[in-house]
Amino acid sequence: MIYLDHNASTPTLPEVRAAVAAALELAGNPSSQHAAGRRARAAIEQAREQLAAAIGAAPAEIVFTSGGTEACALGLAGAAAGLGARAVLYTAAEHSAVLAAARALAARGLVALELPVDRRGRLALATVARALAEAPRPALLAVHSANNETGTRQDVPALAALAHEHGALLFADAVQSLGKEPVQVAAWGADLLALSAHKIGGPKGTGALWIRTGVPFAPPLAASQEFERRAGTENVPGIAGFGAAAALVPQRLARMPQVRRLRDELLARVRAALPQVQVHGDPETGLPNTLNLGFPGVDGEALRLLLDLEGVAVSGGSACASGAARPSHVLLAMGHDRAAARGAVRLSLGPETTAEEVERAASALVDAARRARATALR
Repeated sequence: MIYLDHNASTPTLPEVRAAVAAALELAGNPSSQHAAGRRARAAIEQAREQLAAAIGAAPAEIVFTSGGTEACALGLAGAAAGLGARAVLYTAAEHSAVLAAARALAARGLVALELPVDRRGRLALATVARALAEAPRPALLAVHSANNETGTRQDVPALAALAHEHGALLFADAVQSLGKEPVQVAAWGADLLALSAHKIGGPKGTGALWIRTGVPFAPPLAASQEFERRAGTENVPGIAGFGAAAALVPQRLARMPQVRRLRDELLARVRAALPQVQVHGDPETGLPNTLNLGFPGVDGEALRLLLDLEGVAVSGGSACASGAARPSHVLLAMGHDRAAARGAVRLSLGPETTAEEVERAASALVDAARRARATALR
């Protein structure tokens, strides 16, 4: 298989498997005071230090969760309650985890303001400034640092500065950024970040929420774990695996220039054969591994199935919405029509992707697009 769906999940790294296997041998509850419990606690704290080092944070600012979705829900609910927020602002192109969490806050009485994005999926600073000025205070601004479907990146430092200027907090969904671009909390200026292990070669079912020291935070559930910010016994093997993956983020980042070159080669090969291909987003300024393509007159689901039969794994967008026969809400938010939003194909490369795989995938994609179009015209 040629695996081009790294934005959905990544191959588990050998070092991660070793860390998970070692942690599975730890029988103790990490909250227990005896030696077995202390050993489990030590594994968690080592992982906390590894993840904190990867993003330039203090270990005590890291809260481990069951994944990126929980990190988004916990971060938004906890920050809104701690701040006493009266409004939540977010873009129409957010991941479904953020959209669901923001809409849940709206159901509890917060004013919800959905901000538009442009044709590339970017959020205009002037739009944000105007919305923050008009929103009830205090407010919470929630944005993705990079979009999972198109790879479009937002200007997090500028958005954080705007939010703080208006007395708001900035929550950034950084799930897609970690391992693909430098994520340094001091430079970004955000107040909270959501992260996920399986986007960087770690295990599925493990994530993290970073909360900047001093940010008001009130967890939605009575919490006794994770510095009293999350409820539930920690997933020691998953957390240990996350830490091992986080320790390898510098090596992952070092491979991104090569990943970008391969992605650009893939696009060039497809464009040479099918000049009518549509590119959604802005690959030049977006994540280095992501392409979101559309082929006029071609059904995206049919195209993805044809590629799967040829051993090329791609997606139509967020894996969290897999099986849902509906157009991409991200592309609709960017101003594309329903046909384009339903027909898109996302290709996301990783450090493991080779030049040979790119050549074969491009050929398979061109052939599949031609076959799908021919079928549609019959």
